[in-house]
Amino acid sequence: MTDTSNPRVLIGPDLQTWAGLATVLEWLPPALDAPLVNDFDLTHFEYGILFALKGAPDHTLRMGDLAGFANSSLSRLSRAVSRLQRRGWVRRSPDPADGRSTRAALTNDGLEVLNEATPCHVETVRRLVLDPLTTTQRRQLHEITLSIQQAIRTQEGWRPQRSVHSRAASD
Repeated sequence: MTDTSNPRVLIGPDLQTWAGLATVLEWLPPALDAPLVNDFDLTHFEYGILFALKGAPDHTLRMGDLAGFANSSLSRLSRAVSRLQRRGWVRRSPDPADGRSTRAALTNDGLEVLNEATPCHVETVRRLVLDPLTTTQRRQLHEITLSIQQAIRTQEGWRPQRSVHSRAASD
């Protein structure tokens, strides 16, 4: 139960910081969607599904695991995977290790569209999020987002696999 006898309020710099973050949280998803939808008929959420599948062994994940990566309900994920399946980009099948589970697999056509859409997505992320920041601000944003993630839940969020390029850049 929350103590309401001495409520904390947002004022001054705290209110400005929160308002700025809240605005970014509202504006960023449709800004990430727009070029992908326009050029590939693919939402950012659907792009994330294809991306997660590409990084999985055999390009395949259980739907429950995929929902965890996407921070999505199984219902929302299932609708998105159905759209991707109708386009021939994802295939669903029963999990041979557990008949109660369903697996989603990236098809060759799905991999092709993901590879075609990736430069568009990267350019959008760079233009909207990374390029406006200095190197120091990027590092700070990374630390800030990790702190917020940990405050929301202790479960680790999605982490990109370290590539040869990212190791070389950090060495």
